[in-house]
Amino acid sequence: MMPIDAALQNELAIATAKRRTFAIISHPDAGKTTLTEKLLLYSGLIRTAGMVRGRKGGKTAASDWMGMEQERGISITASAMQFPYKDAVINLLDTPGHQDFSEDTYRTLTAADSAIMVIDAAKGVEAQTRKLFAVCRLRRIPVLTLINKMDLPGRPPLDLMTEVEQALDIHASAINWPIGSGSDFAGIVTRADGRVQLFSKTAHGGATKVDVAVLPLADLERSGRVSPDVMAQVTHDLELLDIAGNPFSRGPFLAGEVTPVFFASALTNFGIESFLDAFVELAPCPGARPADRDDGGELSVDPVETPFSAYVFKLQANMNPKHRDSTAFLRVCSGRFERDMVVRHHRLNREVRLSRPHSMVAQARSTVEEAFPGDIIGIINPGLFAIGDTISLTGGFNFKPLPQFQPEIFARIRPTDVGKRKAFDKGMEQMAQEGTVQIMRSLNDLESLVAAVGRLQFDVLQYRLRHEYRVETALDPLPFTCSAWLEGDPASFKPPSASMVVKDQRGRVVVLFGDQLMKTIARDRNPDHVLRDMG
Repeated sequence: MMPIDAALQNELAIATAKRRTFAIISHPDAGKTTLTEKLLLYSGLIRTAGMVRGRKGGKTAASDWMGMEQERGISITASAMQFPYKDAVINLLDTPGHQDFSEDTYRTLTAADSAIMVIDAAKGVEAQTRKLFAVCRLRRIPVLTLINKMDLPGRPPLDLMTEVEQALDIHASAINWPIGSGSDFAGIVTRADGRVQLFSKTAHGGATKVDVAVLPLADLERSGRVSPDVMAQVTHDLELLDIAGNPFSRGPFLAGEVTPVFFASALTNFGIESFLDAFVELAPCPGARPADRDDGGELSVDPVETPFSAYVFKLQANMNPKHRDSTAFLRVCSGRFERDMVVRHHRLNREVRLSRPHSMVAQARSTVEEAFPGDIIGIINPGLFAIGDTISLTGGFNFKPLPQFQPEIFARIRPTDVGKRKAFDKGMEQMAQEGTVQIMRSLNDLESLVAAVGRLQFDVLQYRLRHEYRVETALDPLPFTCSAWLEGDPASFKPPSASMVVKDQRGRVVVLFGDQLMKTIARDRNPDHVLRDMG
């Protein structure tokens, strides 16, 4: 590969060391999008925080840009934002929490160097949290845990710590500890130095920064700010943690063996600033990334020593009604990106100019002149980019393929007005490129159907066709619940009655089954064929 001169290497090393690129993962309603908004507030990027709640006439979260997200109060697509915080540059990937959009979340996690796992203090570790944590473990992404909603009635903190360890099979180490909970939640104490932060609610609620009083733990009882019962509980818990708690060390954290645990209330901003300070200190900067060489070998792409390289982890069309275009989101893996630079598109084996690069917060775009490892940039996509594409200055390799997911629900979809067929086809093609749904066709190409991981993906598909392409649609569910790739001659394959043979967007033969029993029957009936699960 072409060497990078010493001056540029030094610039890259400094810029890379400042980057913190992370995703926020959680079960729905744990407060993930609210936390995102508060991080923007404390960075100074926004002056007042718009809560996810109170949609009618109120503010909406800056990270939720799609109309359907604002209507339902949930995150549907992953959004990427960059903002400075003190001496660091934060690249925040806000991901959907709902399991129906886990495919988008999983792809986005490939672009993250660390993750923040948000847990509801009343509900503990929930199903989607387990799934997303498993993906982080598989990809060796270090995870920080934020136990949120401490201002509401919840479970004892020690019980929550135990559940994190048992449910996720990881050591949990409390970095700070709550002083009270529910209506008594008054602050936090940092265990390493015994420093207490006491919070006071502001007249503006959680829309502005919270007032903080700092004092030593030894002065907490005589401050008059907490009741004797709360003081006794804090003292008891801290003593127990000192005796039986897990010590924190950054090495095991980066190795995925320990998760540092913090307590806060994103709604009231209690503990958010200290958590962000700790995150910047603990979270890793971008490191080397594995890739496959064209000659069949493997390569480690160093962020500083390797010239510019990046890959596409997300496509999104029509993010802003003023810009009816498609955006390819790139994760910069190495080298320095410069506006209008010409790079090699590895899949197409051709050179392309990266024009009109931009960064986004919700629908607001700003032009990017340069970017460094860990940064996320948007490039206008004229139909050249697909999810997983690698681009670089040198060529000769591809970053590891992004995970693929097995659809579990299937349907036929059609425009209710046949005169809208052209707009319908255009919208469907765009949705398929983005990964909103998968499109499958019959082997003779006469029939098409859509497939998804969850039912809400179909809702999003119909919503976007209606609002972005002005096409009303009818959706007819199909009685299939699982699928598999077929290896072997499809002409000699003997499918069971409750099944259907189709092909996916890459032309691979897929068999859809009514249930797992039908898949087992198909395997037994076709010993010369292989039914391979997608994944």
